[in-house]
Amino acid sequence: MQRVILKNVTIAEEGKLVLIAGPCVIESETLCLETAKRIKDITLKLGIPYIFKSSFDKANRLSIDSYRGPGIKKGLEVLSKIKDKLKIPVLSDVHCVKDIPEAAKVLDIIQIPAFLSRQTDIVVAAAKTGKVVNIKKGQFLAPWDILPIIRKIESCGNKKIIITERGVSFGYNNLVSDFRSLEIMREFGYPVIYDATHSIQIPGGKGTSSGGQRQFVAGLARAAVAFGCDGLFLEVHPDPDKALCDGANMINLKDLEKLLKQVKKIEEVL
Repeated sequence: MQRVILKNVTIAEEGKLVLIAGPCVIESETLCLETAKRIKDITLKLGIPYIFKSSFDKANRLSIDSYRGPGIKKGLEVLSKIKDKLKIPVLSDVHCVKDIPEAAKVLDIIQIPAFLSRQTDIVVAAAKTGKVVNIKKGQFLAPWDILPIIRKIESCGNKKIIITERGVSFGYNNLVSDFRSLEIMREFGYPVIYDATHSIQIPGGKGTSSGGQRQFVAGLARAAVAFGCDGLFLEVHPDPDKALCDGANMINLKDLEKLLKQVKKIEEVL
């Protein structure tokens, strides 16, 4: 298994489950800083390496009226402050090639959104930065379809790759998790993260926005760790019902510590 090494986090280190977590989208500097600080405190106490995640621009929203975020300039300023003040790595997604050079100045991990996971130009541009690249497996892809995407990144001389499973389409407006994909994709030699919050999303479930079933997040997260993954991806918010984006599938910050204690115990048993 190829280890992915950041300044103070190693992904795929034996016995060390990594957490990638934060609000879906940057709503404000204060909310992101306070959430990141609280999550860092919890993960330090539990000995879980932590990477902060939040999006500066959600360009793939269904409705023109959906909140997209503050944009790249303001968003990167917020992420830079979190990185510098809290001394934690930061991750965000990019939706177009032209944003990648600027994003790479701040981000430790460049995320390729699920809907863009087959887009060669954006994958290659991210790979050429030399940064860690997180491929969110499209919900329309089989697990073995990830291998050619990995090859695109490797062709640029970059082997700092993470793969994230986020469920697969099951009819209209529904996703399911096939945990066999975790093992299949790990066989390609790179760390595999399980996104427990997007896996319970109901795409288009609210007509012009996504719904979700957050009551299933904890169970799926526990199952994924038991089955075998290198980390968890969780979107977390202090008040999900008032979140500006994807609130239905985010978990409440107050519930995070309990869940992490549970998966930590499962990890120790394994």
